[in-house]
Amino acid sequence: MRLLLVEDDPMIGETLRDLLRAQGYAVDWVADGSQGQTALAVQSYDLVLLDLGLPGCDGLVLLQGLRARKDRTPVLIATARDSVAARIAGLDAGADDYLLKPYDFDELLARIRALLRRASGRAEPLYAHQGVVLDPATREARVQGQPVALSAREWAVLEALLARPGRVLSRQQLEDKLYGWGEEISSNAVEVYIHGLRKKLGPALILNVRGLGYMVPP
Repeated sequence: MRLLLVEDDPMIGETLRDLLRAQGYAVDWVADGSQGQTALAVQSYDLVLLDLGLPGCDGLVLLQGLRARKDRTPVLIATARDSVAARIAGLDAGADDYLLKPYDFDELLARIRALLRRASGRAEPLYAHQGVVLDPATREARVQGQPVALSAREWAVLEALLARPGRVLSRQQLEDKLYGWGEEISSNAVEVYIHGLRKKLGPALILNVRGLGYMVPP
């Protein structure tokens, strides 16, 4: 999953980017609201983690512009603005959740998982399909009840495909889920991860759709 982090504090931004990447998310980090607007205009994201007190363009203005374009990308506001009025304004502007700084990182991860789950149309916390079960909270994978070790990027590819069985994702779309800005992408990376997943999970779980990409059959 690819996240946009809009945070002007360099220490918080760098720490969050690295922690989220360690959890298997692709993360793009921008330090002001105007850069956030540009990023959202040129790239699709699974979730936006948004501060409010930003240079260039206030986070609330960025959010209002996003919703005015009918963009449904989940937005989690993470800010020090703790008044009831500020929270109401953020939620009424279209935020999906509101978290006050300082916050616990595990709570942030749980809120991100909940928003991603809701955006994919799932109510249950696990991905379960054809005997394969993924638990996003623990990062555990099982096949027919047996644990299977997946690399962070194998997990990311499989999660993207299992989010909507039957939907075809191109190699470019999968790369977008795997890599943030500045991360090196090898030309056959997706094929390598697909090959690894098929060896571990069985060849029938992920299908090639000639000329289009990959899918998990519904």
